[in-house]
Amino acid sequence: MERGRRVRWIQIHSLLLLTSLTVAAAASVTGEEAKQLRDEVREMFYHAFNGYMDHAFPLDELKPLSCKGEDTIGGYALTLIDSLDTLALLGDRQRFAASVEWIGKNLRFDINKTVSVFETTIRVLGGLISAHLIASDYATGMRVPLYDNQLLNLAEDLARRLLPAFDTPTGIPFGSVNLLYGVDKHESKITSTAGGGTLTLEFGVLSRLTSDPIFEQVTKNAVHGLWARRSKLNLVGAHINVFTGEWTQKDAGIGTSIDSFYEYLLKAYLLFGDEEYLYMFQEAYAAAMHYLYHDPWYVEVNMDSAAIVWPLFNSLQAFWPGLQLEISILPFVLMLPSSVFGEDMVLPLRALILLVSVFRYLDAGRDMVASLQYGTRCTCGYCHISDVENHQQEDHMESFFLAETVKYLWLLFDLAVGPDNLVESGPYKYIFSTEGHLLPATPQISLVKEHCLYHGSYCRSGDLRQTYFVSNVDNDKQESNDSRFYRSWTKAAYSSDDTTFEPTTVSGFIKGFCPALDHGQKFGILYVHSTDDYRDYETTQQKESTTVQSHSVMVIPSQSSEVLNSDRIHNDSQTHESDDTSSK
Repeated sequence: MERGRRVRWIQIHSLLLLTSLTVAAAASVTGEEAKQLRDEVREMFYHAFNGYMDHAFPLDELKPLSCKGEDTIGGYALTLIDSLDTLALLGDRQRFAASVEWIGKNLRFDINKTVSVFETTIRVLGGLISAHLIASDYATGMRVPLYDNQLLNLAEDLARRLLPAFDTPTGIPFGSVNLLYGVDKHESKITSTAGGGTLTLEFGVLSRLTSDPIFEQVTKNAVHGLWARRSKLNLVGAHINVFTGEWTQKDAGIGTSIDSFYEYLLKAYLLFGDEEYLYMFQEAYAAAMHYLYHDPWYVEVNMDSAAIVWPLFNSLQAFWPGLQLEISILPFVLMLPSSVFGEDMVLPLRALILLVSVFRYLDAGRDMVASLQYGTRCTCGYCHISDVENHQQEDHMESFFLAETVKYLWLLFDLAVGPDNLVESGPYKYIFSTEGHLLPATPQISLVKEHCLYHGSYCRSGDLRQTYFVSNVDNDKQESNDSRFYRSWTKAAYSSDDTTFEPTTVSGFIKGFCPALDHGQKFGILYVHSTDDYRDYETTQQKESTTVQSHSVMVIPSQSSEVLNSDRIHNDSQTHESDDTSSK
């Protein structure tokens, strides 16, 4: 692909890479060997899973060298939840059913724990939702007898406890929230782009399962908040202040702190069919290929000037060729020189990301199995590797080793043997979440009314004055750090009228339709960040104002992409940004 060339996109018809691409066995891996490798990966899973259940459960994660457990995320049997759909994929009905039953009876989230919004969403919320969709559906072949939506109820309860994190002037959530008390007044206002932009799949599916749009609304609004503050180059930084909207780290890249932001823009479109996500992804991907790709790999640059700030590889970048596969662009095999790795010689069992990228190559998968067995296998599970050169092991096993790494490896070899699993032979096509959880494209999830509105937006009608609406929830504004505030939000009623624009108040969001817009105008919208948002927000908190400060969204009345781009550059130059640094 030429750098700087605008990409023409092919309509993506398949929702799942695994079923849209035929995996041909590499010449060096026979069918019999693929079967043996599949069985070996299965044994790897149970070595780690049984080690966790015997020595760590119900704590979060296993310490595989000392054969002990530790609470790392929230203290709610994290590894078991993260492993549920892998058990189902392996066809282990007994353990899957027993795990679902235990979680339904024993798990609770009304606990005084401050947790990561990002990690809790992708690991726990995603794990519960995926397992619910499998356990509740006879068509999956894994229906759990007497199951009565216990996991879905837990998922909804958890998500409502996360909602206070989204109560910010920008709509971008805090990085952490207390499950019992909401956001602490001393909580950091700095979060990562991935942390704020990798929530749409789990929350969006939950909205469809519960018929409550609030979950999808807040996460889409968070994506809007991030995309609104992109640079004139269509690049986003690594860390941002959720109150002021200022970038505190302006390093743009495809790896640490940003990676899954790109992933979820595309996957939200694939799963939900919402073309706004596709448009944002197109713009973001084209910018990444133009400014970040430097043969043979990708670098990090300043989001405003495109000046290189970090020329070396980091492990979280390895997902990128897999993402390109999902947009029908076949990757080429990169043999990266050691010079691009720099100091990042850590292997936190993150082979899963690379697996997505080389999914078609059985010989590479075989080598990965051998490396994992040789370098990471230990007494009770698989160890984190602190240095891949001397294979120094650490006493820690992340839950995603069972949720992702062994799952992708097992699927790779099972496809070569002749697939007979839930993903390949089941009733639906699936999207994998960034944690590897299975999200099916069922009619309830994917076939929804076309979105003809933007939360927090309004249409041009003679002028572009900012409009304010009064919502009946504002009397509860003082409870902004309590989930009761969000429970009082009303449900949205999607309008099918495509000829008029009638703004209504839905939880402080403005809903409406802009008629007669072409594709570029409909999705080429600017999210203008008012410099008064932060001041108005604090005033509202102090005075318990009954006026909602909306995030204004401006539809650009351009007649061509050139006009749109020039307007974007002009408006984006007015945003306030800083060059401070922070770490996730």
